[in-house]
Amino acid sequence: MRVVALLATHNEERFVGGCIEHLQRHGVDTYLIDNESTDATVEIAGRFELAGFETVQRCGVYAWRPLLERKEALATTLDADWFIHLDADEIRLPPRSGLTLAEAIAEVDALGYNAVNFEELTFVPTKEAPDHDHPRFQKTMRHYYAYSPGRPDRLNAWKRQDAPVELAAGGGHQVSFSQLNAYPHAFPMRHYLYLSAEHAVSKYVERAYDPGEVQSGWHRRRAALRAEDITLLSQTELRETHSDDDLDASDPRSAHPLFGRS
Repeated sequence: MRVVALLATHNEERFVGGCIEHLQRHGVDTYLIDNESTDATVEIAGRFELAGFETVQRCGVYAWRPLLERKEALATTLDADWFIHLDADEIRLPPRSGLTLAEAIAEVDALGYNAVNFEELTFVPTKEAPDHDHPRFQKTMRHYYAYSPGRPDRLNAWKRQDAPVELAAGGGHQVSFSQLNAYPHAFPMRHYLYLSAEHAVSKYVERAYDPGEVQSGWHRRRAALRAEDITLLSQTELRETHSDDDLDASDPRSAHPLFGRS
């Protein structure tokens, strides 16, 4: 069974190599859609064997809907049995160690389900350890919180459908198609929201968002973020992990503290 990750990037040199390498180890191919990166993103991604690569014009702003619509189109044409929509700062995991992500999805498929939700564990720098902006961040940044806005928020791995799926309507968080039958147990997902306060400024504050998308309700908290608003949590407010097997998704926060406390 072939699983293909649909990955859109813009200036993700910090994350893209680790993301693709992780997917490769877990039996998942990557199709890269680059949104005119100006850093080393494309160069790093080119070191891997990809399922495909293309460039989508950026037009000076972060416009998310066209990238999601492109993923919808690819899901009707690429040779794959399952697809995963993800971002470069996400590490998707199987539900238990000793199993690859592709093997776990194959088990879900064999049980008759056609979609998988992921539980988000958000990793952040802390007051005690504020800077993880280096290649070893996955080893050094071990404090996290569970996050969920109260719905299946990462229902974005799905079995190939005969008809087009809807991904853009839910902002990429929830795929939609006829007779969707989601697996009842969510898989874990490590999300590296930002690696330092300075990284948060470059990733969110300095980004130009598509005005139409902001007006429609997307990106509003991110677009409103100011550098002076960025404060780091203490490790005492977070959970610490030592392996993927001890990740705890219970009692999730309903908002990211970076963009407004829950």
